[in-house]
Amino acid sequence: MKTIVFIGCYKSGTSKEALMIAKEMGYCVVLCTDKTKYMTNNPDFSEVDQFVYIEDLLDEQQMVEEITRLMKKGKQICACISLIDPYVSYAARLSKHFGLAKTSVDSLELMENKIAIREKLKNLPITPFYIIFHPDDSLEKFEKDYKSLFPFIIKPPISNGSKDVLFVETKKMLADALRLLQMNHPNNPLLIEEFLQGPQYLVEILVYNNEIKFLGLVEQKVLYNGRFIVTGYKFPGKVEMEEYRSLYACISSILKQIDLSNGSCHMEMKLVQGKWKLIEINPRMAGGAMNRIIKEGTGINLIKEILKVHLGEEPILLEKRKKHVYAKYLTIGSRGKLLKITGKELALMHDGVKYVHIKPLEGRIITTPYSMGNRYACVIAVSETAEQAEAIALEAAKEIKFYLEPF
Repeated sequence: MKTIVFIGCYKSGTSKEALMIAKEMGYCVVLCTDKTKYMTNNPDFSEVDQFVYIEDLLDEQQMVEEITRLMKKGKQICACISLIDPYVSYAARLSKHFGLAKTSVDSLELMENKIAIREKLKNLPITPFYIIFHPDDSLEKFEKDYKSLFPFIIKPPISNGSKDVLFVETKKMLADALRLLQMNHPNNPLLIEEFLQGPQYLVEILVYNNEIKFLGLVEQKVLYNGRFIVTGYKFPGKVEMEEYRSLYACISSILKQIDLSNGSCHMEMKLVQGKWKLIEINPRMAGGAMNRIIKEGTGINLIKEILKVHLGEEPILLEKRKKHVYAKYLTIGSRGKLLKITGKELALMHDGVKYVHIKPLEGRIITTPYSMGNRYACVIAVSETAEQAEAIALEAAKEIKFYLEPF
């Protein structure tokens, strides 16, 4: 039986969609997970044919043993894949171990470390000014040498979903940020980067045999609250033709520098005074509703084409339509126990709304946003113009109301 092994998964978003799409493609779906709650008669994972529980998913020896056991039981392993951190390059390495279709393991691993990728790309003009702050470095010396840098961004080398990515504009904020990050990431160096002003874009990229097969530009609306939470996605992102050509050239230079010949990634870029700067790069498709956004706008099922690359097949990226899409994510302004959420059905009744997702269950403690994981609902609208799609999504989102018990 042709089988795809997935390592790790969330309850929703692109990693969950990948399971469903693999099933639709006719593959047996095996999910290796460290979450026992996923395995106990869970209707949310009905597309999974077999669960494999591994307490530590990064235990490579046990993972190899479990996959070997699947093979001995008659499963033809066609790919080993992960669409969540920190398992992306790990899954690619396992595929290589078993002689499956090869993705660019070293490139994917490089992208998983924010300091390593900055160092690799430091000579390219897309790289902003940055400093590596080591655990034994002096805060006083840093303040003296770089006081003109304020404001700036500070982040650990390994993070996702904007976790522990902090905005700093005073000496006190710097001291507080260092204290928090050194507590959460002990003995790790930290990355300090200049804060850049300008519109921000997410770029979805799929590469096959050294050729860019897909480049999707999505404009982002970012909530700055000391963290960086994306609350809006506009697809396709609008830039001038010359800016697009420049972006394509920048991305091509990045991919060449990191030697990504087969695989997918997404980059966050800012357009700063007419020049593109790389904010971040991740070795996987963006999470959340990104696949649905692109599919609504183009008809392309990007996850399916990514899976095909992992299976050693050439992806087919043919646009079936050209629509404008806006995805509005909802956050809340206070912490509390969720009593109920209303308005989903009303939101879906708005003309042009294609998708409404409510994330938390009643009884959960929800909070103001500290990471992308604290976005609690999503409304996606489609229209003939960008302005109409955004207006529809924002109006429909007003229907959704959270009722909290203070906590």
